[in-house]
Amino acid sequence: MTLEKALLLFICYGIPIFFFIYMATDVLLRNRKKTEHILLSVICICYLLLFSEEYIRNQLSVEYSPMLSAVWLSSVGLLIPGIGFHFLIKFTHLDKSMPRWLYPYVFYLPAIFVIINLVTGARLISAQEFVQSGMWNLPVYNSGYYIAMSASIGNNILYIIPLFIALKKSALPEQKAIYKQLIFGVTVAILWHVIFGYINYGDMLPPYPYLYSGMVWCYFLRHTMKKYDFLNLYDKRYEKLFNMNPDSIMLMDFKGMIKNANPKAEQLLAMLQITQSQFISLLDDHLKEKISNKQVIHEYETEISYQEKRIAILVNADYVWVDNEQHILFILRDISVQKQYQEEIIFLAYHDPLTRLPNRRFFYEKLDEAILRAKQNKSRIALMLIDLDRIKLLNDNFGHLAGDEALQATAAIIKDAVQHKGTAARMGGDEFILFIENFTGNKEIELLTKHMHDQFVSSQAKYGLSSLGMSIGISFFPEDAIDGQALINIADNNMYDRKKARRA
Repeated sequence: MTLEKALLLFICYGIPIFFFIYMATDVLLRNRKKTEHILLSVICICYLLLFSEEYIRNQLSVEYSPMLSAVWLSSVGLLIPGIGFHFLIKFTHLDKSMPRWLYPYVFYLPAIFVIINLVTGARLISAQEFVQSGMWNLPVYNSGYYIAMSASIGNNILYIIPLFIALKKSALPEQKAIYKQLIFGVTVAILWHVIFGYINYGDMLPPYPYLYSGMVWCYFLRHTMKKYDFLNLYDKRYEKLFNMNPDSIMLMDFKGMIKNANPKAEQLLAMLQITQSQFISLLDDHLKEKISNKQVIHEYETEISYQEKRIAILVNADYVWVDNEQHILFILRDISVQKQYQEEIIFLAYHDPLTRLPNRRFFYEKLDEAILRAKQNKSRIALMLIDLDRIKLLNDNFGHLAGDEALQATAAIIKDAVQHKGTAARMGGDEFILFIENFTGNKEIELLTKHMHDQFVSSQAKYGLSSLGMSIGISFFPEDAIDGQALINIADNNMYDRKKARRA
């Protein structure tokens, strides 16, 4: 062999062989456990074997070419389409829609034809006639050659079908870009086969110049896999953020099964003592309808409860494709504490913080409403103004904590007396006020005031201050007045008269 021939063989076949060794190794080392990486490495190895066969065949006498072509080149060439289809179906996740008895066995049926190929001498699918022209052992472009070439091109065209299906199903721009790139790669490979497979260039080019489309195809596959791996790494980059997020994050399918949950979400499920499939049933009907209609949910406030557990949550939700299946991505924020703060602020706007009774503002509003009802129904209202006697002695002798306890005890007594018949409030200091709507007569009110006074005295008996008590002034609607403030003024005068009488 001349130096010129050796150099030309190295350029034509040695460089592609090293290229495919690098490709197979690089892809496999990226992820040795993932099926797609293994299949792509096998495809590269198959092309490596094709170029190795050609490297050896063109160094031997032309008489060995039919045997090498039939046993080696054709056998490997038959396996590539099945492996390629397996890769594309797995890569596009279309395998999930295939029957288990069919996948992946259907892709390796060509192995049967390999056996037939070896037994029959591959007379129908490989060139059997070769001629030596210059330094090359060239195949004769006969019917067997063109049948094999047409089958190869037809196979490449079929590659586009699963890619188009995956492209239509894909919702992510990144996925669409990947599938479009693969379709472009297949198209380039098809054009290469047509230009360099059907046309006989003689000894101007090495034999089977269409084989170099494998370099183009594998380059596109590797480039796509790098993007695919990048997307996976991109996901992993945010895995810690997912796990560390203080909000509950859940990935759920449309059957209501939670596929993934971060630690905070797992705590939420554990607190509610529910399974992953029960969560969707706890959402309100309006939220379920939004999810059913695949509407994006933003800052939706709701409550979820199970048994005796109840929490307020703020819901954000959108929809993502995972393994070619649409899922719901929930971000749930527990706002129970914030809600309690908000409710407390609203409560304190109308209530006294110490006794938890309504304040003066709230009472006036309720009294006006009660007077309006009484006018419409021609009914009566009893208003009572209460002042605690000698409460300063309690503060001076036993501290302000004892005074606060006395005010709280008074509030409890008044609330119990009013119940659902009216409204009670703290006017300020040691003054309280209440009104009763549904009562039978003045006697009932007198008994009620005596009962409240006796209960208060009993609750404070532990301090041994006999002067502690209640001074209660009463006014009636409509006998005494028909205006709220006038009723209060009359009750106030009545109350001070009684206070003076107690001191006398």
